[in-house]
Amino acid sequence: MEKSSTAYVGMDVHKESVDIAIADGREARLFGRVGGDAAAVERAVRKIRSVHRDVMFVYEAGPCGFWLYRRLAAQGLRCMVVSPSMTPRRSGDRVKTDRRDALMLARLARAGELAPIYVPDAKDEAIRDLVRAREDAVCMQRQARQRLQALLLRNEIRYVGRSAWTQAHRRWIAHLKLPDPAQQIAFEEYVTAVEEGTRRLERLEGSISAQLAHWRWRPVIEALQALRGVSSIHAVRIVAELGDLSRFESPRKLMGYLGLTPSEDSSGGRRRQGGITKAGNSSARRAFIEAAWAYAHPARVSWVIARRHTGLAKSVTDLAWKAQLRLCARFRCLAARRLPRNKVVVAIARELSGFVWAIARQVKPLA
Repeated sequence: MEKSSTAYVGMDVHKESVDIAIADGREARLFGRVGGDAAAVERAVRKIRSVHRDVMFVYEAGPCGFWLYRRLAAQGLRCMVVSPSMTPRRSGDRVKTDRRDALMLARLARAGELAPIYVPDAKDEAIRDLVRAREDAVCMQRQARQRLQALLLRNEIRYVGRSAWTQAHRRWIAHLKLPDPAQQIAFEEYVTAVEEGTRRLERLEGSISAQLAHWRWRPVIEALQALRGVSSIHAVRIVAELGDLSRFESPRKLMGYLGLTPSEDSSGGRRRQGGITKAGNSSARRAFIEAAWAYAHPARVSWVIARRHTGLAKSVTDLAWKAQLRLCARFRCLAARRLPRNKVVVAIARELSGFVWAIARQVKPLA
């Protein structure tokens, strides 16, 4: 059989199976279904390469991760991972199967309608998994605290101090005694869950700090900490989720990837903007929004920020101070217009991402 020029291979990847379709010079057709393990996929790839000289593999990102992309790239094969949310779909198509999805990916790849996503290397993905484990630990700690507070509220036990979960609040909890022995058992279990969540969070943060010493993005993370509101954990979270920020051509590209730009529904002479798109990486977007709250206060270089500036290039510290002057003034201006507080914070987070982009492009990672 004569080999064809270029074959676009669409793969609908699942844990137990992979449906494969091929689109070349002829009509797109099904290749078949193979197992989801590496050996089965390898056999299918060898069979496809025995017929087609030039092959482009494409599949959608999902819970199976990027092992297939890395395995194909290690063999010198071209592979493209696409975002499911950015795959064009016809609104009138009400039938969705694995075979149809594989055929659709092959056809769209042949037509040039798909854009690849950024695939981190193995080390970057490992750090990202550790950062996401910490984020999950924060959620579990918050839930354990809320359950404990709900138990106390049901029994009309209220803390009269200024803020919760301080040392004074913990001492108050340690001296509490509920009237019924059954309730006391439930109370102790909730307290133990809170303490275990706190210890888990401390372990994960210690592990992140230890891994950071050997990570290639350490200079970029140290530079990002020059910005107000961007602590070490925030910087690691941003870089772990976004990867190489130089891949964004402009700050607007980064803002759009984070989903911080307003949505729009305009037609003819009417222009209507809505809430932010919330597209792209939600974890990185939350990190920027959390950091933006720090700009509600007047601009100043505190001793914490001054300590972070030690050893950084003057261009980086100048950008950080410029960001403070602009964002603090912008926060006051928007707040004076009586805009909702959350809307103000999102606007500041959007501009903060532009300064993060500018600083990250000035610092080179470790070799």
